Amino acid sequence: MFNVTTKSMEWGEETLTLETGKVARQADGSVIATLGETSVMANVTFAKEPKPGQDFFPLTVHYQEKYYAAGKVPGGFFKREARPTEKETLTARLIDRPIRPLFVPGFKHEVLVMCTVLSHDLVNDPDMVAMIATSAALTISGAPFMGPIAACRVGFEDGEYILNPTVDDMHQLRMNPDQRLDLVVAGTKDAVMMVESEAYELSEAEMLGAVNFAHEQIQPVIDLIISLAEDAAKEPFDFQPPDYSELYAAVKAAGEDKIRAAYAITDKQERTTAVSDAKAAIKDALTEEQLEDPNLGSALKKLEASILRGDVVKTGKRIDGRALDTVRPIVSEVGLLPRTHGSALFTRGETQGLVVTTLGTGDDEQMIDALNGTYRSNFLLHYNFPPYSVGEAGRVGPPGRREIGHGKLAWRALQAVLPAPTDFPYTIRLVSEITESNGSSSMASVCGGSLSMMDAGVPLKAPVAGVAMGLILEDDGSYAVLTDILGDEDHLGDMDFKVAGTENGITSLQMDIKVAGITPEIMEKALAQAKEGRLHILGEMAKALTEGRQEFSAHAPRIETMTVPTDKIREVIGSGGKVIREIVETSGAKVDINDDGVIKIASANADSIQKAYDMIHSIVAEPEEGKVYKGKVVKIVDFGAFVNFFGKRDGLVHVSQIENRRLNHPSDVLKEGQEVWVKLLGFDDRGKVRLAMKMVNQETGEEQAKEDAAE
Repeated sequence: MFNVTTKSMEWGEETLTLETGKVARQADGSVIATLGETSVMANVTFAKEPKPGQDFFPLTVHYQEKYYAAGKVPGGFFKREARPTEKETLTARLIDRPIRPLFVPGFKHEVLVMCTVLSHDLVNDPDMVAMIATSAALTISGAPFMGPIAACRVGFEDGEYILNPTVDDMHQLRMNPDQRLDLVVAGTKDAVMMVESEAYELSEAEMLGAVNFAHEQIQPVIDLIISLAEDAAKEPFDFQPPDYSELYAAVKAAGEDKIRAAYAITDKQERTTAVSDAKAAIKDALTEEQLEDPNLGSALKKLEASILRGDVVKTGKRIDGRALDTVRPIVSEVGLLPRTHGSALFTRGETQGLVVTTLGTGDDEQMIDALNGTYRSNFLLHYNFPPYSVGEAGRVGPPGRREIGHGKLAWRALQAVLPAPTDFPYTIRLVSEITESNGSSSMASVCGGSLSMMDAGVPLKAPVAGVAMGLILEDDGSYAVLTDILGDEDHLGDMDFKVAGTENGITSLQMDIKVAGITPEIMEKALAQAKEGRLHILGEMAKALTEGRQEFSAHAPRIETMTVPTDKIREVIGSGGKVIREIVETSGAKVDINDDGVIKIASANADSIQKAYDMIHSIVAEPEEGKVYKGKVVKIVDFGAFVNFFGKRDGLVHVSQIENRRLNHPSDVLKEGQEVWVKLLGFDDRGKVRLAMKMVNQETGEEQAKEDAAE
């Protein structure tokens, strides 16, 4: 019934297995990849005809983590997997980026890739397994895919690169100072196609070494996919790229000069209008048949690319007049918004980000429910890209894949320099509002985010800046590496290479290649040029701020921490939370206690914090023998008075210890509710508290010398 093909190999410390032929047999390509006990099924289908008039490649990638894969039931009311999590969205983008450029140019048939996590051993991350399964499924599907690719994750510990580190090793790297890198690399047999990383101030040489190490390690996986395809691949789909050379010649003749003149305009809005007018003029010169040709859009884009790219490589001058390694003018401002905890406006050319910092308490941490367990994050970064930022009118909705991806890239770049939660017990939320965009807005979010946090008083280890690099690689091998690329250079170039870091090293690297890959020589040059750009931007940022402010905003919460013995936690919380609610209501401060006995007390009012601190201290602390305390008389009896002197702790002042004279009855000098100063004499054989008043000055609370007390 089944025609099953299975291929296996030892990879790192695990066995990698690819299997096809048993499941999802109606898909064009279906592969279940297993690494250790983590299994992902990738299914590929593609339309056999393009939609009429479609001038783009409609590739859609979905990645789904099923909770049953880890033996869990989803949380929430419906107990069912719902909208994609951030991890699922980011992994879908991770898979999309290296495979998209490898479809044959001109292929515009709809392609759907669906990856489903079937089993997770909590050791091997399913995202890498999904990328391998996708590549294998595409390779055997018959689709015009110029793969295969493979991918792996690389760690860096004690100067050694680690292939496919475990989920635990990569979890919350900021808390693990020994592990300095989380790098994902995807590539073909000959070249690297995609890089994504979170790093802890690695040098350019260390980062380049990690990429080269990854490319070496994926070679046997590519061979395994080829071996599977030799036994199980379907017949290649009969697709011939459309020949629109005649149409291109007509388009070029009608408007090359007009397009070239339009791209000579440096202002983005004027240039966009001029390019649009030039395209309209070209269309006016074409025949009806040429206007109806579905390849007209491709011909126009090819003309734009040839003019933009050729001029840059030949002359070394870009469309806005800059040299290849020049960063656009930068203006950095901080403290713009009076009621926020921190704010910055970072403007680089025609790209601008307004980044706002909010400091919160432990209650504001984000709870993340993942396959490998539930954990909390105290650093959040949200990126918004409204249509007006590019001068357009468009639909506004919840954040899409692009916003989530750009926000995560900025998050990775910044979290490497955050203080440890034990040193800075705040939840930090950054919101980047992109108000203008022409070039990398994610790198503007990094620069603005660094300044905004420093404005809020966050003690960063060092400021962080980011820069987007581009590449134009001609057929003859000549190339130009561009610093701080414009939107048009990104759109019509061959590489998007974003590097963020401090003065000391790289904290994040993201690379996407639109051609068959780049050489180590080009990558080394791009990293070196990016370092120069990053240092220049850090210098411009320093004109606004160089380190975190010493004072918080008047509107930011203050947080004090204290640690109590774990056996006292129950007393602080009280039955049904009664005690901790009373502390919050009485003091006006926010109180958060964890299972380790660490208590965070937060308020914008220092007096409220102190009041809550004193109330908690009185519950958990033990009174010290020989110390003087202020108390209140709660009950008078014939033989003395009971005084509440330490939290809810009472003690007896015997009648002989009230004054240095004989009293007929304690009520001669005391009454219930009266405040008195008492000294803790100790505890009797039954543990009862013994207090005394006579050796303490009742006006000042100071202990008197014995001779003074006896007078």
